[in-house]
Amino acid sequence: MKIDFYLRFHTRYGQSLAISGNHPSLGSNDPAQALPLQYLNPEFWYASIEVDTTAATSLHYHYVLTNEFGERVVDAEQHRIVAIGRKDSGHLVLVDTWNYAGEFENAFYTAPFRQVFFNSQKSPRLKNPKHYSHQFRVKAPLLPDQECVCLVGSGPALGEWDSANPVLLERSGDWWTVKLDVAPTDLPITYKYGIYNFKKGSFVRFEDGDNRTLYRHDEAGSITLLHDGFVRLPNTSWKGAGIAIPVFSLRSANSFGVGEFTDLKLLADWATGAGMKLIQLLPINDTSATFTYLDSYPYAAISAFALHPQYINLSKVAGKKGAAALKSLVKKQKQLNALTEIDYEEVMKYKMQVLRELYEAEGEEFSKDAEYTSFVSANGHWLKAYAVFSHLRDKFGTADFNQWKTNSVYNEAEIEKLISARSKTAKEIRFYYWVQYHLHLQLKDAVDYIHKKGIVVKGDIPIGIYRYSVDAWQAPELYHMDWQAGAPPDDFAIKGQNWGFPTYNWEKMQEDGFRWWKQRFEQMSNYFDAFRIDHILGFFRIWSIPLDAVEGILGRFIPALPVRHTEFGERGIWFDYDRYCRPYITDAVLDEVFGPLASRVRDEFLVPNSRGGYDLSPAFETQRQVEAWAASRAGDPETDTLKHGLYDLISNVLFFEEPGSNGTHYHFRISIESITSFRHLDEGLKARLRELYVDYFYRRQDGFWKHEALRKLPALKEATNMLICGEDLGMVPASVPSVMKDLGILSLEIQRMPKDPTTEFFHPRTAPYLSVVTPSTHDMSTIRGWWEEDRARTQRFFNTVLESHGTAPYFCEPWVNRAIVLQHLYAPAMWSIFQLQDLLGMSETLRRENPAEERINQPADPKHYWRYRMHLPLEGLIREKEFNTELREYIVNSGRG
Repeated sequence: MKIDFYLRFHTRYGQSLAISGNHPSLGSNDPAQALPLQYLNPEFWYASIEVDTTAATSLHYHYVLTNEFGERVVDAEQHRIVAIGRKDSGHLVLVDTWNYAGEFENAFYTAPFRQVFFNSQKSPRLKNPKHYSHQFRVKAPLLPDQECVCLVGSGPALGEWDSANPVLLERSGDWWTVKLDVAPTDLPITYKYGIYNFKKGSFVRFEDGDNRTLYRHDEAGSITLLHDGFVRLPNTSWKGAGIAIPVFSLRSANSFGVGEFTDLKLLADWATGAGMKLIQLLPINDTSATFTYLDSYPYAAISAFALHPQYINLSKVAGKKGAAALKSLVKKQKQLNALTEIDYEEVMKYKMQVLRELYEAEGEEFSKDAEYTSFVSANGHWLKAYAVFSHLRDKFGTADFNQWKTNSVYNEAEIEKLISARSKTAKEIRFYYWVQYHLHLQLKDAVDYIHKKGIVVKGDIPIGIYRYSVDAWQAPELYHMDWQAGAPPDDFAIKGQNWGFPTYNWEKMQEDGFRWWKQRFEQMSNYFDAFRIDHILGFFRIWSIPLDAVEGILGRFIPALPVRHTEFGERGIWFDYDRYCRPYITDAVLDEVFGPLASRVRDEFLVPNSRGGYDLSPAFETQRQVEAWAASRAGDPETDTLKHGLYDLISNVLFFEEPGSNGTHYHFRISIESITSFRHLDEGLKARLRELYVDYFYRRQDGFWKHEALRKLPALKEATNMLICGEDLGMVPASVPSVMKDLGILSLEIQRMPKDPTTEFFHPRTAPYLSVVTPSTHDMSTIRGWWEEDRARTQRFFNTVLESHGTAPYFCEPWVNRAIVLQHLYAPAMWSIFQLQDLLGMSETLRRENPAEERINQPADPKHYWRYRMHLPLEGLIREKEFNTELREYIVNSGRG
């Protein structure tokens, strides 16, 4: 069979196109071996192949654009599948339309819409003609149930533009399609798609835009398949509202001092009544590294795949058979459930103890369950290593595998020995299989229930992995273990953030096509329809901090184009290595930083240098050394002041030399205006360094960082059909919005963190459609908490954004909170998602008394205890009919219901 490809695409000079597919002529799905297309005319590119139909029954293919910068962009149409084994013709003509990933309609073919919102759309049933020359295929995702796509155009086959009797299309998978016999003498023809109400038998409307044209590409006896892209209809009409809350924050009568997967059903019951369409969660992976409150941090998982045992419901595990074993826990359960906040350590202590008792009581019965064995088999790539890791963590009392007496280096053969049936450790290791299996059952059951309610679930992918995790132990080559990931300074953490995670070795990950990421997405898709990429900026560049640093302020972006040593001279800057790259410490600096403690610092921590100032003594040259010293002097009332002052001295530098560059490449320390060393320079030198600083951070890197993102994000997006949202907050490179738009990744828009540096506040009415708007996130204070933080700022917000006259209320009264929520509901964004605290803030009777108790995280505190809980149970929230009805009316009236 001969197959001709015609692709509608307007390229720029330097761009080229190719076809990648499952046939050898198309490179057998290897993009590097894709078949080049030839430029035909300003409207079409062309290629042709011969296919043996006895060896293949279907052709799967997509188009690849290589731009003028050598970057590959893949056509977003993932469902170009053509049956070729039973065609009545030996010549197939495929006329395709390039699918730009940033088209809004593509979002409606992701998991939330396919599997939940649009999974029951109806269509008329058509009789296929015995003979046909053309098949028209087009997409229209937002049609109501009683409407279908129709076709009207010139020529007898298309009804001579009679909209009263249009050609109807039927739904087939993602496409609306119809087969017609178009006489060659009738070509070319012009046509338009329209909408027809097949229930009422009436024409509704034509699509927008100019008429379409079908030229003659065929030969006698050929069949032409037209993929016409999307029907040109309004594509921003669908909007939804959602609730964001960590699972651990849920409160119910039946849970055990912490939110559990089973509580998600109650949350769904409430969300349905309130008109919500989405539930957003924080990461739910196992963080059990120390079994202390430090494990409450949900972004430091010991496995990117394993679920957290704290979310298990013991009664569900025990069933009727083991119910008696839980009777002794009733008192403890009531005690933990009555607490205002989570007691993480107590919860984990009792849950793990009871789980082990239930496991022992069950014996080996569970291992004969076909569903259990299927789960173990499907998840073996992570489950085995996780279970052995957990066993060794318990055995040696630490998750730091570097300290283990055995198995500190991962060895697959050794792992297999430990889990083999004859091993003494096998039963203990299988305990973790068993726990993960029950967690999987409970979460899957909850998600299935949520879907039946017409609600989707959105997860969260942390940007990093925990340093002492299964992932780092199993494949350390995938990470840069000699760096710490974090974030540069911002209004919420003026010294930056140090998450302690190793950074990704993207080059190594790319070698196997990002296999680890694809496995991660596959596992997430068992439970989630959408996900939030935590700190998506990390795919462009990651804030990387040396291991000897404590504060994030000592980091720099990697990768980054450095300042070359020759640039200093070119800009009239005399480069003094000691002055710029070593901590600048003088008597004036010491007095400014330490005040009356300056003389003690001179005596205990410094040595004079030849430059008229001081150097840090060898025992205190790094922040880690200072941290260790402070830990040993915890009883000294001056220790904390000295520690943070010494941290400031160590970070009082202008440049970091790039390791291995032999003095040729340098990187700026961030926040130059706040550096004492910079402020002590003369004004002329400051002006020249300031110009170089702006160039380094805001000009030279942009194209480079864009290229870095396009190496990773397209491949990762192709690996999943979940709807992807990016957390694009912070110091955002200029290329980020365009890359996210081009890939169809939703942005995050927050009122108090505008993307436009010339404005103090973002107004939700200016949000792009492919975005999520929210008044606050888990890393921020709630609306009510923020209102009380800065009186002058609140007043400006009150007068400008709320457009209210006079003096702003001192406290965030319910009507103010309500006005802010409504601004977000009426935004043009696809999604408006709220923390529960911000919704309850609209009610004088339901809101918490103290807004400070509503905050989930303090990013500036790396040892923050994540223990926020709802102050009223879900059962009680469901019964609040007046509040729920009011909220539902707001959501429905805003077009999100």
